[in-house]
Amino acid sequence: MSHVTEWKTRIYLFEEDRTTHVRIDLDTGTTKLTGHGTARCNPTDADVPEIGDELAAARALEDLGAQLKLLAFGDMETAGAGPRAGTPWATASD
Repeated sequence: MSHVTEWKTRIYLFEEDRTTHVRIDLDTGTTKLTGHGTARCNPTDADVPEIGDELAAARALEDLGAQLKLLAFGDMETAGAGPRAGTPWATASD
């Protein structure tokens, strides 16, 4: 069975006072999720905005990934695809 779909994402980056905040909105067509990430520049380091953007975005993507994993686990449970004996559900940090 073939399945093709498109998920829409928007990435918003905000920087102020050597701190970068990123928000990533994901719309799957049936679910909307938002991931958040922050990066702070050490006062003794050179201020390189691209590094803050990359690090904050990576953290927002990790947050979004954890949310997607939990959503999938819930959907699996609803579909009756629970864990096999001796194999607990993976955690969001796996």
